[in-house]
Amino acid sequence: MSAIKHPSEIVQTDWINILRSEAARAEQLKQLTPVQVALLHRQRWFTLLTPKQYGGLEWSLPAVVRFEEAIAWADGSVAWVLTLCTGAGWFGGFLQPALAQTLFADPAVCFAGSGAQAGTAAITAEGYIINGQWLHASGAPHATVFTANCTITRNGVPLTGSDGNPVIKPFVLLPGEVELLPTWKSFGLVATASNAFKATNVTVTRDRCFEINQARAVDPSPLYQYPFLQLAEATLAANISGMSLHFTEAAQQLLQQTQKPGTMAIAGPLLQQAQHTIQTLRTAFYKALDESWQQQLQGSITAAALQAVSETSRKLAQESRRTADELYPYCGLQAAATDTEINRIWRDLHTASQHGLLIYPRG
Repeated sequence: MSAIKHPSEIVQTDWINILRSEAARAEQLKQLTPVQVALLHRQRWFTLLTPKQYGGLEWSLPAVVRFEEAIAWADGSVAWVLTLCTGAGWFGGFLQPALAQTLFADPAVCFAGSGAQAGTAAITAEGYIINGQWLHASGAPHATVFTANCTITRNGVPLTGSDGNPVIKPFVLLPGEVELLPTWKSFGLVATASNAFKATNVTVTRDRCFEINQARAVDPSPLYQYPFLQLAEATLAANISGMSLHFTEAAQQLLQQTQKPGTMAIAGPLLQQAQHTIQTLRTAFYKALDESWQQQLQGSITAAALQAVSETSRKLAQESRRTADELYPYCGLQAAATDTEINRIWRDLHTASQHGLLIYPRG
């Protein structure tokens, strides 16, 4: 397993400066700024998980997770958009090649989508008619492609699978086929513009439907054989970990500036314990992730390895929020002012950690 580096060792200083200097303006705009988006496109980060055959970077999963944690340390909203859009770009390994080639040919390609099962796809002779409204499509203003889960219907009746449950499959939609709705009202991750999108009687061909199933992967790379659940858990947990590291460092700087002996007597040990806790959990998290990836490269991942990724992801997310909450009261009113960096980090961290995949323990 490679060393667990601090994010500052992974991302360039000029990238950090660009992302952080634009963060306050991004909140005002309620979406990433043109400067931030230009950096994402210039470095082709939206294609981190996209197949190489379509011009994507196709990094290994451990490399992607470490990088997304580093970007989250730089700025939470940028990292959240990058992670969710890059994760949707991973679907390129399951799309029909002709369609994928067309979609990824756009130099500004950015996939956005929603995991909600909130639409219907009525079967027609040529394909499907899509209707629905999907929430929380992070990065929606920058998307060139939308993915949406739909219940398949025939003559108005949902189809059922062999297990008796409705058949639900994801579809590709294009910006001209959807209406963006300004529904994102969270107090954190404001600049992610995680808005809803709506489709009304949109006719699509059969190749717009795909299936996230390793047995149906079109690209043979090991990356597209890795289970989606653990990929999602790991990338989301890394975001929260990066925000936690940023918060702890901002808290330390603030406490050093105030230099109140009584506060430091209590907060100092808490700060050290928080740093130790997060580093210990990061080590366990990356150990589990790296081991699962090595098994994937060897051809098969054990259930135990996948469970370890899930458990360490959720534990890291949980403790990242808990340690921030322990430190927060000692950071004074500056931490409560919505125009300060430390307050923005705290809000981003608490919004990100509400994601349902990271509830710990899971019932």
